[in-house]
Amino acid sequence: MNAVQCKMARAALGWGTRDLARNADVSPDTVARLERGEQLKSSTIEAIRAAFEAVGIEFIPENGGGPGVRLARPLNGK
Repeated sequence: MNAVQCKMARAALGWGTRDLARNADVSPDTVARLERGEQLKSSTIEAIRAAFEAVGIEFIPENGGGPGVRLARPLNGK
């Protein structure tokens, strides 16, 4: 997960930095640091990623069009 993916995921959910911080159990400043592109501990990035994935965000790897995010489809395919 990179800074742009973090911002995109927050936008998809309508979350502010404080919402993400609360759900990931990190400080809002940590979220801001990630989104500025600063280096964070891998465990911190994983906590943020896990918070997003818990509410249905999927991270799309670099595939020629750049990395991205999307909302997961419901299990029933609707």
